[in-house]
Amino acid sequence: MISLEQPPSRPIKLTRESNTGVFIAIAVIGLWAISLIILLSLDITQFNFLMLLPIIFWQTFLYTGLFITAHDAMHGVVFPKNTKINHFIGTLCLSLYGLLPYQKLLKKHWLHHHNPASEIDPDFHNGKQKNFFAWYFHFMKGYWSWTQIIALTSIYNIVHYVFDIPKDNLTYFWVIPSLLSSLQLFYFGTFLPHSEPESGYSDPHRAQTISRPIWWSFITCYHFGYHEEHHEYPHISWWQLPEIYKKKLGLGVRSEELKVINI
Repeated sequence: MISLEQPPSRPIKLTRESNTGVFIAIAVIGLWAISLIILLSLDITQFNFLMLLPIIFWQTFLYTGLFITAHDAMHGVVFPKNTKINHFIGTLCLSLYGLLPYQKLLKKHWLHHHNPASEIDPDFHNGKQKNFFAWYFHFMKGYWSWTQIIALTSIYNIVHYVFDIPKDNLTYFWVIPSLLSSLQLFYFGTFLPHSEPESGYSDPHRAQTISRPIWWSFITCYHFGYHEEHHEYPHISWWQLPEIYKKKLGLGVRSEELKVINI
């Protein structure tokens, strides 16, 4: 496992059961799978598009959960007791998400954490494409390949013709949610937190926290708005980021003066 951790100096104590991460991961994967199976078998001929929208957003949220779980696996926190199981879960999540190669993303994520918002950060823009859509397409070029697109297209047609799943169901509940999820992850996990402020970057992680109410933070992108905290404590699970943020505020000290200890 590549170590992304750069420990600060003062301790914050967090209580975390060692198996919690894997239970949450299994719940996310299971919920995504059950939801997709139900939706693919749903008769939507009587539905209008406005009725489908909340269902599409729901499935998008679950797709984002798959990626966030894989991201936690990259940091070794899904199942820290067993590295092989931890990375297997990460690989499974990215395969279900869109046949993304786990090892490739792991290496790129390592580069991102150690060289944030720099020329060698694979998630950063190239200095010219700073607006949202230009940056997004530049970002996506680094993670998608024709091999993946051809494989996904083949799976789409096999599922349609072999299992007689309607194309509308596949498009609305499999294709569109995965694409919307990529936009969601990019906007809340890269564009907002890593865009350069007018005054310039002020911390070595070149990341800022977008503070929101806890419920809204969860819905928008599984607490990835707490992005400064994530870069400061990369060994902390997504569901613990709000607690880190609160403890920092309560102690009234700077991020670089704190260290997290899990007990």
